[in-house]
Amino acid sequence: EVVRSTEGETLIMAELSTIARPYAQGLWKALGDNPDASAVQTVSEGLEAVAQAVLSPEVSALISDPKLTKEELFESLKKSLGRGVPKELEGLLLAVIENGRIPVLGEISRQFKDLVNASSGIAEVQIESAFKMTKTQVDQLVKSLGKKFPGVKLNPTVTVNSDLIGGVCIRVGDQILDESVRARLSQMRSALTA
Repeated sequence: EVVRSTEGETLIMAELSTIARPYAQGLWKALGDNPDASAVQTVSEGLEAVAQAVLSPEVSALISDPKLTKEELFESLKKSLGRGVPKELEGLLLAVIENGRIPVLGEISRQFKDLVNASSGIAEVQIESAFKMTKTQVDQLVKSLGKKFPGVKLNPTVTVNSDLIGGVCIRVGDQILDESVRARLSQMRSALTA
């Protein structure tokens, strides 16, 4: 899920993030004040698995079947996990199905991981670059970002997107730093047409 510079796509990403946040926070709170690490891992892995499952053609067909009741859909999603589902994750699935938010499961999973990482002092950094970056370049960029996020261990993931033309787009949690040529051209276009 990459944030694009166009206003419409950024808005969609912001809406997904806003919709997903209470679900991710609710799941985190359901685990209690001092959650057991293995319970957190089990819930996180289950959430990731169900988020991936809803992307499959078979599960997508089930989700869009108007004849399927919410209870049948819930049982199908549980079955797609292929193992016991923690009660906290069951509660989340029921809420997501009831509110018609199944397409947001991927974003809920991402935000839940962010909450888990934040509790451990870790933040995931998605770096989107116009060109392949060397390990040294990534390390220097992460070191520079460390000044903006003191006391947090940053875990970088780098993807290449030639549509950026040049530069990088960085996402740390809900914070986005778009230093791409594409973003600057978009800003210039907006300024010239305003």
